[in-house]
Amino acid sequence: MEILRTQNLCKVYGKGDTQVKALQDVSFTVEKGEFTAVVGESGSGKSTLLNCIGGLDTPTSGHIYLNGEDLYSMKETKRTVFRRRHIGFIFQSFHLISELNVEQNIIFPLLLDNKKPNREQTDEILEVLGLTDRRTHLPSQLSGGQQQRVAIGRALIAKPMLVLADEPTGNLDSKNSQDVMDLLCKASRHYQQTVLMITHNINLTSSVDRVLRVTDGILSELGGMKV
Repeated sequence: MEILRTQNLCKVYGKGDTQVKALQDVSFTVEKGEFTAVVGESGSGKSTLLNCIGGLDTPTSGHIYLNGEDLYSMKETKRTVFRRRHIGFIFQSFHLISELNVEQNIIFPLLLDNKKPNREQTDEILEVLGLTDRRTHLPSQLSGGQQQRVAIGRALIAKPMLVLADEPTGNLDSKNSQDVMDLLCKASRHYQQTVLMITHNINLTSSVDRVLRVTDGILSELGGMKV
């Protein structure tokens, strides 16, 4: 089942001699439950691609379909609600709320949408991410790796159709980076969660289902990395 489709996606910044083509006719699809990584050097266009898919940046032309709905045919207010309900974000810088504990940070997206958290579901996510004994800790009492686990839990709690991970290991050392990747893969398999991750480190893609590369705004397929 197809969850994501980009069709002839282009993003251009500037005009004339200063014009930069950040994305050039990018077309690809992602199936439900697939863990896809997009690799590329700094400035290649991979962050622009993620921001457009996440509704954080408007493409110059082309289409993005999430579960068959054209993201940019929606009015901005509807797109904001759609993004909150159907897309989970994992950022490089965690973006946890310092006054809230681990459990409260994880369930925060549900509270924003006026939904009552399910205690059993929250307990399960805490267990899957190895955070059960940290549920009442504040972010300042956690390591960087533990904070990123909380961010993963926050992205998963609303059961979004798509999780977008923006360099999720960028602020972590090599051991914590691998731990976070292992947990992302585990969560993806456990919840059949569709994940699209960007990274500059191709060494972190050995466990994902599929790898794409962006070079100068042009997307190419590197194939499946998982048997």
